[in-house]
Amino acid sequence: MSSGNAIGVFDSGLGGLSAVKEFLNLLPAEKIIYFGDTGRVPYGTRSRDTIRKYAFQDAQFLLSRNVKMIVAACGTVSSVAGAALEEKLPVPYTGVVNPTAYTAVRKTRNGKIGVIGTAATVGSHSYKLRLQKLNPEVQVFEQACPLFVSLVENGIIHRDDQITRLVVRRYMADLKDNGVDTVILGCTHFPLLRDAISDYMGEDVTLVDSGYETANYAAKVLKEQDLLNSDTSVKQPEFFVSDTPDGFESVAGLFLGRDMEHTVTQIDIEQF
Repeated sequence: MSSGNAIGVFDSGLGGLSAVKEFLNLLPAEKIIYFGDTGRVPYGTRSRDTIRKYAFQDAQFLLSRNVKMIVAACGTVSSVAGAALEEKLPVPYTGVVNPTAYTAVRKTRNGKIGVIGTAATVGSHSYKLRLQKLNPEVQVFEQACPLFVSLVENGIIHRDDQITRLVVRRYMADLKDNGVDTVILGCTHFPLLRDAISDYMGEDVTLVDSGYETANYAAKVLKEQDLLNSDTSVKQPEFFVSDTPDGFESVAGLFLGRDMEHTVTQIDIEQF
């Protein structure tokens, strides 16, 4: 099967694989092509212009693979470059902000929503603006959690790990003090810290996973536009990275919750 029927998913690193996991569960008959910009991760500390430039290069690479939809499984890209991508791409596009904000507004009971993400995501206030547009009554508390990405990319994610617990407490304390009942995991790396975050925040706090919500929304768009695959056999995903694929398999296995036996191809993203 040619990849002309695929869904293209990209992220600054490997965090977007948490969204790919949801796509594989929801849409097993769809071919997924994933690009992780491992050579330039993290995006969250870059300037807006740089993030935009990277996002368009990533999207161009996926278009070169002839995809039918592009998903920015990256809170930073969705926040900083989402509107430009939606306007300029020749195929349907979604980021993570809109689908996730929509679910958070539905789930909150006390109207206090926490948003955690990279510095760029939080600095753009994209979630806050979207949440308050959906419901002007909600109170939004934002917290940048830059170390979370490093913890996840290095596999330091266990709920009982002292480092994990310390960093979670450091970042989440204000949200807890403010009494939020819903927290948006506004970076696709963060679901891997779900257990540790949930332990700290308590079981009454709902965690909204941007990867899951985005996969759900993308499935809806494909169905509405009659773009779902008619051939229902299970498809194998393809993975591309911009830096050495060494170590990809172990970290990718964490994100996908399955053994990685797929080939990973390194590409030169600067040519796009």
